[in-house]
Amino acid sequence: MKQYYQVKNKYPDAILLFRVGDFYETFEQDAIKTSEILGITLTKRANGSASYVELAGFPHHALDNYLPKLVRAGERVAICDQLEDPKLTKKIVKRGVTELVTPGVSLNDNVLEHKENNFLASVFIDKTIAGIAFLDISTGEFYTAEGNFEYIDKLLQSFGPKEVLYEKQKKEKFYETFGSRHYLYPLDEWIYEYTTSRERLLNHFETTSLKGFGIEGLDRGILAAGAILHYLDATQHHNIKNITGISRIDEDKYVWLDRFTIRNLEIFNSMQEGGKSLINVVDRSVSPMGSRLLKRWLALPLKHSGPIEERLDIVQYFIENEELHNELEEHIRKIGDIERLISKVAVMRISPREVSQLRASLQAIEPVKNICDNAKDANLRKIGEQINVCKSIRERLEKELQEDPPAQVNKGNVIAGGVNPELDELREMSQSARTYMNEMQEREIKRTGIPSLKIAYNNVFGYYIEVRNTHKDKVPEEWIRKQTLVSAERYITEELKEFETKILGAEEKILALETRLFNELIIAMGDYVSQIQMNAVLLARIDVLMGFARLAVDNKYNRPGINEGNEIKITNGRHPVIETQMEAGEEYIANDVLLDDKDQQIVIITGPNMAGKSALLRQTALITLLSQVGSFVPAEKAEIGVVDKIFTRVGASDNISAGESTFMVEMNEAASILNNISSRSLVLLDELGRGTSTYDGISLAWAIVEYLHEHPKHNAKTLFATHYHELNEMEKTFKRIKNFNVSVREVNNKIVFLRKLVRGGSAHSFGIHVAQMAGMPPSVVQRAEKILKELEQARNEKGMGMPTEEITQNREGMQLSFFQLDDPVLQQIRDQISQLDVNNLTPVEALNKLNEIKKIAGL
Repeated sequence: MKQYYQVKNKYPDAILLFRVGDFYETFEQDAIKTSEILGITLTKRANGSASYVELAGFPHHALDNYLPKLVRAGERVAICDQLEDPKLTKKIVKRGVTELVTPGVSLNDNVLEHKENNFLASVFIDKTIAGIAFLDISTGEFYTAEGNFEYIDKLLQSFGPKEVLYEKQKKEKFYETFGSRHYLYPLDEWIYEYTTSRERLLNHFETTSLKGFGIEGLDRGILAAGAILHYLDATQHHNIKNITGISRIDEDKYVWLDRFTIRNLEIFNSMQEGGKSLINVVDRSVSPMGSRLLKRWLALPLKHSGPIEERLDIVQYFIENEELHNELEEHIRKIGDIERLISKVAVMRISPREVSQLRASLQAIEPVKNICDNAKDANLRKIGEQINVCKSIRERLEKELQEDPPAQVNKGNVIAGGVNPELDELREMSQSARTYMNEMQEREIKRTGIPSLKIAYNNVFGYYIEVRNTHKDKVPEEWIRKQTLVSAERYITEELKEFETKILGAEEKILALETRLFNELIIAMGDYVSQIQMNAVLLARIDVLMGFARLAVDNKYNRPGINEGNEIKITNGRHPVIETQMEAGEEYIANDVLLDDKDQQIVIITGPNMAGKSALLRQTALITLLSQVGSFVPAEKAEIGVVDKIFTRVGASDNISAGESTFMVEMNEAASILNNISSRSLVLLDELGRGTSTYDGISLAWAIVEYLHEHPKHNAKTLFATHYHELNEMEKTFKRIKNFNVSVREVNNKIVFLRKLVRGGSAHSFGIHVAQMAGMPPSVVQRAEKILKELEQARNEKGMGMPTEEITQNREGMQLSFFQLDDPVLQQIRDQISQLDVNNLTPVEALNKLNEIKKIAGL
C-alpha cells in the first residue's frame, strides 16, 4: 500500500488501476467510483492491523472491456503495471504508470469510435484572440489555428474534441467565452510559454523552422500545439512517431459555420430523439477513414470554386463509370482503417493480427492505384500518382508473417517458416520431440535388449530411462543411475540430457525469438509511417467521393453549378433528410428558391405552422452546404454562387442551465449573425422575435430585416420565415425585399398544406386550424375561434387594441361549468354523475362509480 500511495500521489485526479498479479486493483475513493461505473463488487481488504480500505478489481485480461467504460464516464485512468518479472525478485515488484488514458488521449480500439476522430484540443486565450490546436493521437492528425473568439468557438464545435486543455488561471474566461459544454482539463500557466512550445515542436519534427508546415508566425497556435506535446509527455505517451506533421486550418479556405448553425441544421446530431442528422443520410463511405474525413468536410466546406469543381468532377466520373466505381469500392472495403493501424505501428503497440490486416490492406492498395492511374479523369489520376504501394515492406510482410497469426505474440506461431533457420530448427525440435523420444526408446531397446525399457519425464529431474530390476544387469556402463525404486531403477544419459536441454529451452527460445523478429518487423514498418498515412488520406478522399456518387444515384441528386457570382438559384430543391423519412407513397414537395444581392436579397416567407417554412429554410442551407462540400444535391438544378458564411437562427430552445430564456438565446444568435455578416453570407432567420410580446417581436424583426437590407457594405442573402404578416409591408418600401408564402388550401373549414412556395404574402396564420389538427379539445378550438373574431372585430373598429374586457365578460361560463362544453365524452360523464343519488351512495359504490368515469374519460 505504501507503493500504491507513492504512485497515486503523482496522479491524484485519475483512477489508478494498480496491477497486482493477475488483477488490476483500485482502492479507497477510486474503488468506490470504479465499482459504481463498472457495476463490479466493492469489498474491503486489511490495511495493517487497525484499518481496512475499500477495494474493487477485475482480471487484467478484462482491461479492454472495462477501460472504455471508465473513460466514457469522463474519468482519467492511470494504468500502473508490474515493471519486472515477479519470479526474478524476492522484494516487492517494481511498478509504474505505463499509460494515462484520458477522454482525449487513447489508442484503445474499444475507447475509440471508428467513424469519428478522437480529438484532444488545446486553447490559449489572449486578450481578444485565441490559439487552438487539435490532435488525434490514434491517427496522427495534428492541426492548429488562431483567430477571434467566434472563430475558435466555431472550430471547437466543428471538430468536437473529446477533451480540451486550457490555462488553469483562465477558467472563468474560458467558460465565459466558449461555454461549459466541453470536457476540460487545466494546465499550469508555465506550460503555455512560446519559446518552450516552439522548441518542443521543432525537436519533435526534427526541423529548424516551422515554415514548412505553414505555421511560422502563428504564435498563439504554436503555444496551443506545444501544450499538447507537453500533455502527451505527462500522460506517458512518449513514443509519438505517428505525428509526422502539423497543418494550419486556414480561415480563408473554408465556409464559416458557427455552432448555432451546426446545431440548427442538424449536420452531426439531430435535435429530436431518434431523428436523423445530415451525416447519417449522406455518409455512404465504406471505410472508417472515409467517414472521419466526411465529418471534417461537412464541418469545413470549401469556399473557392476550383477545389469544389475538382471534387464534383470525380463524383460525376464515378456516376458515369459504374463498373469502375463498384470495383474500386470492393478494394477499399478490404483496406480497413490503415490510418489507425499505422499509428499503432509508430507507437509499437500493434498486434500480429493487426499487422496481418495491414498486410491485406497494402495488397488491396495496388489495384486501387492501378484503377486511378488508368482513369480518364485527370483529378483521379492525380490521386493515383500520389499513392505509394509500399512494395518492399508489403513483400517482407508476405514473406515473414504467418498467414493467420494470433492476436498476441506470446501465443506463438507469428513468424512464417523459412525466415530464421534457428527458429525453424527449434520449431521442428518442439514438434518432433515425441517422435524423437519414441525413436530413441526403440533404438535403446534394440541396443540393450531390454524389452520393458521406457523413457519418461518428471518435474524433479527431467527426462530419464526406467529399467526393471530383472534387466538391470543389461544396463550399459555409460548410463548414470539417478533414482532407485522398489522394482526398478532410473538412469540418465548424455544424449538424453542434451535432448532435454533443447526441448525445455525450445519453447522459451521460440517465444523470445518470435518476439524479437516481430519487433524488428514493426521497426521496419516504422519507416513507412508517413507514406501509409498519405495513402490513408488519399483513400479516404476516394471513399468519400465514391459515397457521394452512390448517394446521388440512390437519392436522385444532381450536379450543382458552382460559380463566383452572388446568386443562389435552386430549382425543385428538397430537404436531404426529411425526404428519406417520408412514408411509402408520399412524395416530398420540391420548391424553387432565388436569392441574389441586386433584386431579391431578402425573401420574407409567411404561412402557418406545419406548412414547411422551416424545412424550406434548412433545405436551402443544406443544398448550399452540400454543393460546397463537393457533393451532388437534392434538386433538379442548382446554381450556387459560393457563400463564405452560413448563419441560421432556427427553432427555439431554452438554455435554462445557463439561466437564459428562449428569447435571450434568440437574441444572442441574432446578434452573432448581424456582427459577422459579409457580402457572400447566407442568412436564415426563422420566427425571430416570437419569444417576447407581439409588438416587441414585430419591432425587432422589422429592425433586423431593415439592418440587413440597408447595411452599407454587405447585401447578405436572407430567407426570413415569420408569423408577423406586418413584415409583408416592407416589400413596398425596400426594393430588394420580396414576399412569398407557403401555400395552403381551406376546404370545408379544414386546411390542406400544399407546401409550395408562391409569390406574395399571407394574411392568415391558420393557427387555430393547426391546433385542431394537433388534437386540441373541440371546446378549446371553438372558444379560440370566438375570441379571434372578437379580436379582429375590435381591431377593425378601434385599431390595434386588445379588447380584454369584452372577452372576459363573454367568457364561457364559470370555470367549473365544464359540462357546457361541446364534448361527447364530457356529456357522457355528466349523465353518469346526474343519475347518482349521492345521499344514499356507499363509499365502495362511490369508488366503483369513480372507476367507471375514469374508463369513460380514457384515463
